Amino acid sequence: MLNESATTATDVFEEHRSVLFAVAYRMLGRVADAEDVVQDAWLRWSGADHAAVREPRAFLVRITTRLAIDRLRQVQSRRESYVGPWLPEPLRTDVAAAPDTAERAVFTETVTLAVLVVLESLSPLERAVFVLREAFGYPYAEIATTLDRGEAAVRQLAGRARRHVEERKPRYEVDPDRQRDLTERFLAAAAGDDLDGLLRLLAADARLVGDSGGKAKAPLRVIESADKVGRFLFGITRTVPPGLEFTVLELNGGIALLAHQDGVPDSVLQLAVVDGKIQTVYIVRNPEKLGSLAAG
Repeated sequence: MLNESATTATDVFEEHRSVLFAVAYRMLGRVADAEDVVQDAWLRWSGADHAAVREPRAFLVRITTRLAIDRLRQVQSRRESYVGPWLPEPLRTDVAAAPDTAERAVFTETVTLAVLVVLESLSPLERAVFVLREAFGYPYAEIATTLDRGEAAVRQLAGRARRHVEERKPRYEVDPDRQRDLTERFLAAAAGDDLDGLLRLLAADARLVGDSGGKAKAPLRVIESADKVGRFLFGITRTVPPGLEFTVLELNGGIALLAHQDGVPDSVLQLAVVDGKIQTVYIVRNPEKLGSLAAG
């Protein structure tokens, strides 16, 4: 039962809001979609019989997960017609604390761009099980209740999802100091017209994935090989408009560059590192995915 003190339904919801958003974002990969799901969860919570709720957090996570599954099924059809590669919406994680139920490293790994891209290929139920189990450490029995499935079925979904992610997840390094160093060297080489220096930072099979949604200039296909990636990046640095400013910050658990043009977010660039070399360059330029960074 809820404590018969001055604690209100709003106080209880606000206490768990950050966890609900964390679940919804990992399910959907979009800040706006996650916020909508959390708002819908609040509406469900505000109309619930609070006296009958023994564990508010479990109740709220259950509502949020089910709403996120429904929303994911809706947005998946829209993503099939998305123009160019699709990347998750960048999320600031330097101001988001991991919940007590998960270690920081594991919690952060499940929000990286690379992992979220892999999660896109899971079914909504597989994704829900993976998120609740791997990011938040929920027991199988509780996940089964959340999804209204048998525990044996949930264990099968978890095993299938985990194998899928492990097979497809790139083995990126997550050392923030090394990532920051490479990011700064990358920016210096690009800004200094140092093509050779830029190429030395790239792995031989480097890739560049750009997300514009057809709403800004970005490659409509993945660019592959160090030479092609380096020359593409070298080319665009020569057309950078005056007044473009870069900020180094933490997005999705890793160091990233946020470019501002006249105070408005223009693009996000993040580097995935393997064995001290840049393996993948992620660029997000779709303005609809940069709005939440306006205050950053």
